[in-house]
Amino acid sequence: MLKGFLTVSGWTMISRLLGLVRDQLLAALLGTGVAQDAYQIAFRLPNMFRRLFGEGALNAAFVPLFSSLLEREGHDTARRFASETMSVLLSWLLVLTVLGEIFMPGVLRLIAPGFTHGGVRDSLAISLSRITFPYLLMICGAALVSGVLNGMHHFGVAAAAYVSFNVVGIAAILLLPPFTGDVAHAAAWGVSASGVIQFGILLYAARRAGMRLRLVVPWITPQIRTLLARMGVGLVGSGITQINFLVDTIIATLLPEGSVSLMYFADRVNQLPLGVLGAAAGTTLLPVLTRHLAAGDTAGAHTTQNRAISYALILTLPAAAGLLVVAAPVMMALFGHGQFTAHDAVLAAQSLRAYAVGLPAFVLVKVLSPGFFARGDTRTPVLVGMGTLLLNFVLNISFMHWLAHIGPPLASSLAAMVNAGALAWLLVRRGALVPDAGLIRQLAGMVACAGLMAAGLVLLGHTPLGGAMDAGAVMRLVDVGVLIALGIGLYLGALHVLGVADVGQAAGAIRRRLGRGRSA
Repeated sequence: MLKGFLTVSGWTMISRLLGLVRDQLLAALLGTGVAQDAYQIAFRLPNMFRRLFGEGALNAAFVPLFSSLLEREGHDTARRFASETMSVLLSWLLVLTVLGEIFMPGVLRLIAPGFTHGGVRDSLAISLSRITFPYLLMICGAALVSGVLNGMHHFGVAAAAYVSFNVVGIAAILLLPPFTGDVAHAAAWGVSASGVIQFGILLYAARRAGMRLRLVVPWITPQIRTLLARMGVGLVGSGITQINFLVDTIIATLLPEGSVSLMYFADRVNQLPLGVLGAAAGTTLLPVLTRHLAAGDTAGAHTTQNRAISYALILTLPAAAGLLVVAAPVMMALFGHGQFTAHDAVLAAQSLRAYAVGLPAFVLVKVLSPGFFARGDTRTPVLVGMGTLLLNFVLNISFMHWLAHIGPPLASSLAAMVNAGALAWLLVRRGALVPDAGLIRQLAGMVACAGLMAAGLVLLGHTPLGGAMDAGAVMRLVDVGVLIALGIGLYLGALHVLGVADVGQAAGAIRRRLGRGRSA
């Protein structure tokens, strides 16, 4: 599992860094105004469906079924099931895409009620959304094929394919504006083009892995019926973070102009650790847990769950602490160019701190949910998810008038804490999560080390390094880079001194893993 975790997190980090470059271009060229708000809504719509139907509910139900068939009935049965699933999925999504194109103005009324009907921002959002919406069809198909590869423990190829999204996006922003008329339309066309490329890469990778998927007549077989039943109840449970994010989006459109953009850029920085650690842990944990349980190895499943929590939080806790302290310099260093002003950076940093408060909880939800999915229980996360969804909505309404762009991120963070706490309590109560003494000792040590690191960063903020907000573009990056490096050093040193982790041994294991990867 650690091998898969490192592979997925490595490729995801590359993708996130390229995504950061893409977002820097968007910030510099569009700022936080009307065009940026419209583009973010246009991209958020298909991306939300991707995370809910593609990576969320579908994979939560599909990967355990596919892994079990592969383990018990062999390659041919698993391949036939994957082909049937892909055919049903794409047929349904094609209908959804056509309907979305036709009724896009009405759809925008639902997810962006604050955009003035017939206004510039509203009309631009409709135009851009019609360009980006076909991305839904391609990327959900790609997510299914990724599930096939992950079920076969081919984690690297599945994670690497998503790098192409940002490569294509960067190329579109730089090359297409002369043909599309503006940057927003160029970026929108880049979104749809990247979906086609990702789907093609993953289909080719699955074929190379011996799992050649074919389109067949879509039919609801008994296995597909089981999959759909699990998807139906798992939709809210596995995608609760995205549903909460949608609520944040709806509320943000009701706030002053630019709020959607400010929250987007804050979330992009928050997604660096969340995407790398949470996605990697959840992706690699589910098939490993499923195989332990299929083999009747309950003790192995408990150990795997504990180690996944440890692997995820050992880096998530310092990331959250660091973002709380250096949010403003980070936002200024990354996005403070062109149309994105220092004032925008300060406001976006306020949203980032609100997201960072809940970062460990967001990651824990991704790590704890497979504990239910691997046992075929998608109902319980739904019940928990519905409760936290209601809580998020109530908090959003309570915060929106007096916290503005800080309210929706803070509401999501608090809701995620409740979600993670409820999932952990239920798993412990059922005997599906048995925290051992080692895990408890490690968690206490990690919290202490993250606190020491945060205190050190606060002190460093009173040195010349604390002037990153007022420095030139290059020096801002240098100052923030030095702050981050010193923070990492402080945290690793604290881990070693307090005996939480043997840093030298861990570094040696990673070097050996990387060496084997290069030799292969």
